[in-house]
Amino acid sequence: MSERRVGLIGAMLIAIGPVSMALFTPAMPELVVAFDTTEAAVKMTLSLYFAGFALTQLVCGPLSDGFGRKPVTFAFLSIYLAASLLALVAPSIELLIAARFLQGVGAAVGLAMSRALVRDLFTHETSARIMNLMGLILGIAPAAAPTIGGITMELAGWHAIFVVMFAAAITIMIVVHFFMAETVERDLSRIRPKALLHAYGTLLSTPYFMLCSLVLAGTVGALYTQATVLPFILMQHVGLTPTEFGMSMLMQSGMYFLGALVARWLMPYLRSAKLVPVGLCCVAIGSVALATSLRLYEPTFLSVMGPVAFYAFGISFIMPAMLTAALAPFPHIAGAASSMSGFFQMGGGLLGGVICALMAEPVTAMATVIPVFGLVAIISWLVWRRLPEPAPGAPRGGDA
Repeated sequence: MSERRVGLIGAMLIAIGPVSMALFTPAMPELVVAFDTTEAAVKMTLSLYFAGFALTQLVCGPLSDGFGRKPVTFAFLSIYLAASLLALVAPSIELLIAARFLQGVGAAVGLAMSRALVRDLFTHETSARIMNLMGLILGIAPAAAPTIGGITMELAGWHAIFVVMFAAAITIMIVVHFFMAETVERDLSRIRPKALLHAYGTLLSTPYFMLCSLVLAGTVGALYTQATVLPFILMQHVGLTPTEFGMSMLMQSGMYFLGALVARWLMPYLRSAKLVPVGLCCVAIGSVALATSLRLYEPTFLSVMGPVAFYAFGISFIMPAMLTAALAPFPHIAGAASSMSGFFQMGGGLLGGVICALMAEPVTAMATVIPVFGLVAIISWLVWRRLPEPAPGAPRGGDA
């Protein structure tokens, strides 16, 4: 497959996870009333989605190393379709939470497969360019999703949001069937317990990989954490309607998209790794602004979304190089490496979301958790940049 085709297919696959989250967020305050429940219970629909997404990362990538990328993609997207139907007819908040967990399980395949596809075929600066292209498209879909979710909910109710999700998954399955080529040979020895333990042991014992993953967890994980608190801050504290909330999220996704465009323009002149400190500076600015403004003043649209926009702009500079660096040394276990990296990102979102839920007050949670995530990313990068890149490994018999 060409560089462009891999980028476009990868972007569709990777987008299903954040789009499923962003479409849903405008409905969260309404669900408190619809199910006569609490904010904490409704937040669990997002936290359990993260849990399903994060934990399944550890499964679907290695399975694709053994069974092939396409069969595993179809299997998990089928789970997502069934979960969307279950959410559509859920009579209680408990069943909706379960359906969202299963949606996360199914959507997890997109993140793992998209990055494994890139590593199967490309590496280094070519890989970074494709990651950047995927980021550009990824910036468009979640940017539009909250707006679509808000309008859909106001026109047809929150149930219709799951109809949109179902239709999106069907579209992606059609694209995968007709346009995605298989990139690995079926080899079931790669998914034997000993081989899986060896693969994950290799990743977890490699500081270079772990620090790359912590940089991504502190940046992308913060983005997912924000999704659990922003609906309540902007709609309950600032006073936005669901449609206005959806439109406001364009500021976050739009700045991410702009950053990806600027990074793409700079890549012919600078190696992608040189863009990472620029992105981390933006993350630092956003973190400090959130930590101070939300503690000193009542939240306003600009005091919340201004720092969030800086944070998102910085992430677009960081992701291409750090994703490429995380996967480059592991061509023989690309699925497992992609999965573990994705687990750190979604696990960061899950951890941040749980902490925010425990703190109860969303403004205080936002002003505390997001800056800490930014600090973790910056410290991890400062240590990582001093490490040499490991030589690409080679499989040894049935162990990889």
